[in-house]
Amino acid sequence: MTFTSAQIAAWVGSFLWPFMRIGAMFMAAPIFSSHSVPVRIRLALALAVSWVLAPVIPAVPAVDPISAQGVLIGLHQVLIGVAMGFALQMVFNALIIGGQAIANSMGLGFASIVDPENGVQVPVISQYYLIMTMLVFLALNGHLVLLELLADSFRTLPVGASGLSREALWMLVNWAGQMFVGAVLLALPAIVALLVVNLSFGVMTRAAPQLNIFAVGFPVTLLLGFLIVLMTAPSLTPHIENLTAEGFGLVRRLISGG
Repeated sequence: MTFTSAQIAAWVGSFLWPFMRIGAMFMAAPIFSSHSVPVRIRLALALAVSWVLAPVIPAVPAVDPISAQGVLIGLHQVLIGVAMGFALQMVFNALIIGGQAIANSMGLGFASIVDPENGVQVPVISQYYLIMTMLVFLALNGHLVLLELLADSFRTLPVGASGLSREALWMLVNWAGQMFVGAVLLALPAIVALLVVNLSFGVMTRAAPQLNIFAVGFPVTLLLGFLIVLMTAPSLTPHIENLTAEGFGLVRRLISGG
């Protein structure tokens, strides 16, 4: 039994290029890309998913993986995977930005802990919102929906020399603006309420200059900030659901060519 170099290249490419797309998605997607998940685990998951999807993936072009065209195809697969994961990563970042705005308004910006998702220090309020987002995302089976979209991407955007269109890339860039909109919608009630509190303290300072407003204002602002976060907690889940649905909608548009 003999095999030609073209056959061997086709067999290698049929597994390598889907693995590159799947691996890039795992490296960029929320939860999967967390620093608490070892790189070996991510690679093992990517290999397992590639092995499961290999029989249903449409035929890939018979191109030598180490040729110029093969490298171009590989870059396109990495870009598609990163774009899919990055679109949902911005959903999580919207909650982190909103938590930072609330923490700074209530004087808790100095209390920071390590974010296990990104490996950076964020205020404790952002950490609270991040944990809630992760729990809601898993409760809604968002990780399974993401894997389903990944499998569909090989049908709507098959492996080839062409990748994401220019319109799809612009949609991804414009989605960054939606991330800040989601952060503002999350933090706006708390920021407005704390602004009213600070204005009240300003009036008190003008009326009674001898009052040590720094000794009184900080604990009161901190306490009211926690109460506002507690009162707005019921609206957090619908907000996360809406942002997640919009993120998945963007991923569907990306893999469908816009």
